[in-house]
Amino acid sequence: MSTNMSTLDRWLRVVVAAAAIVGGFVVGAGSVGGIVLFVVAGAMLATSAAGYCPLYALVRFDSRGRTPLPH
Repeated sequence: MSTNMSTLDRWLRVVVAAAAIVGGFVVGAGSVGGIVLFVVAGAMLATSAAGYCPLYALVRFDSRGRTPLPH
């Protein structure tokens, strides 16, 4: 499995996941909304750590940009 996320994409996911975690506590950790936010944050942190997004692979998207052609 190769990476398909750029460094900027990975850091943005970490920031959004942190906001989702805070939102989960604000909404209430035991509420349905809080649990959904925690699950979303966990998925975003996992894909960010791996550098691979299955949804990107499904739609054949790569946020790393173009790679130079081999010589």
